[in-house]
Amino acid sequence: MKQPLAFRLRPRTLNDILGQEDLVGKNGVIRRCIEQDTIFSCIFYGPPGTGKTTLARVIANELKKPYRQFNAVTGNKKDLDAIFVEAKMSGQLILICDEVHRLNKDKQDLLLPHVEDGSIILIGATTANPYHSINPAIRSRCHLFAFKPLTDEDIRKGIENALKAEEGLNGKYTIDEDALKLVCDSANGDIRFALNLLEIAAILSPDGRIKRETVAENCKNVNNRSFGSDDGYYDLLSAFQKSIRGSDPNAAIYYLALLGQTGDVTSICRRLLVIAYEDIGLANPQLVSRTYEACQAAEYVGFPEAIIPLGVQVIDLCLSPKSRTAVDAVYKANEVASGMAYEIPGYLKFTPVGLDKDEQYSYERYDCFHKIAYLPKELDDLDLLERFASNRYEQQLKAVYEELKKNKRTRDLKKLYK
Repeated sequence: MKQPLAFRLRPRTLNDILGQEDLVGKNGVIRRCIEQDTIFSCIFYGPPGTGKTTLARVIANELKKPYRQFNAVTGNKKDLDAIFVEAKMSGQLILICDEVHRLNKDKQDLLLPHVEDGSIILIGATTANPYHSINPAIRSRCHLFAFKPLTDEDIRKGIENALKAEEGLNGKYTIDEDALKLVCDSANGDIRFALNLLEIAAILSPDGRIKRETVAENCKNVNNRSFGSDDGYYDLLSAFQKSIRGSDPNAAIYYLALLGQTGDVTSICRRLLVIAYEDIGLANPQLVSRTYEACQAAEYVGFPEAIIPLGVQVIDLCLSPKSRTAVDAVYKANEVASGMAYEIPGYLKFTPVGLDKDEQYSYERYDCFHKIAYLPKELDDLDLLERFASNRYEQQLKAVYEELKKNKRTRDLKKLYK
């Protein structure tokens, strides 16, 4: 069976690696380690198609060390035991672990002692952020190296090599400049995606000339690194919310379009509701209801039409006045509440103990509700509403709040009710 083009063209030496100059360039840390005939356990993390597993294999080849590949998802304890036996026989073995963030505790317990004593050199590869997803026990024994998306120049170099390489297309095809540009633009830094697209375009070009139309027919969407469950998706949600917070409707609608390609209407709606409360809040309370209605409509109609009510609401949120008065108060309250625990005033308890009738909270004295002290005594000076936004509605709320602050609240209910 013929192997895929991307597999056939995998680099075999450091000089064949595309991009990652800070790692494999003239003064790159990996190159300098190999020149010193040494390597250490490390984790390569970054977007797909940037050469993580490939570089791990190149390291093993350059150092002429035996290596084995292991997938943290599909591999089992029996596979690891066999690797440990081989490591003991050879003295040292490089273990290339794909999806290293998916190593469960049992596999880690088996692996860690061998990484610790150096009989196993672990080179893990993952698209996830290791600071969030890698177990600290593994992370503390490894050096972390970030892989960056390849540049258009890197992708172009890889395609040109694929066209002429004997194990590639062997000079049988040419590609128009506009077709080459489309491949580079669509790949979004992923050389594997670019080579897969080139391969199918070549198959559909019997005359040996790859045209832009052929590439376009087989690439309806660009390679979106934010799809899936890796950190790119959360980066996309983060950019989406920050664009709305910064009142940039063009950026927000752009990120909405990218999110829409995932088809995950629930996550988008959840994020919009959080934004409505967190970033707009008291500046435009009615907008919360409108956002909820738009989300209901989006979930009812589903994609692709869901993008319409969502787009309307994103623009509304972007151009609305913003206020963090309420959310800042909540966060400050959380900080206070996570510290010392204070006693609730006795007259506020559900069943007051040791208080005479005239010292207890009276449900009939409506005229006194706003004169009673409700905070624990130690927090009498607590002021969570330090900053109000300048919009008219919040200024009205501020006026009410300042008026209430003028009246000293009391804990002496017996005296208050006289």
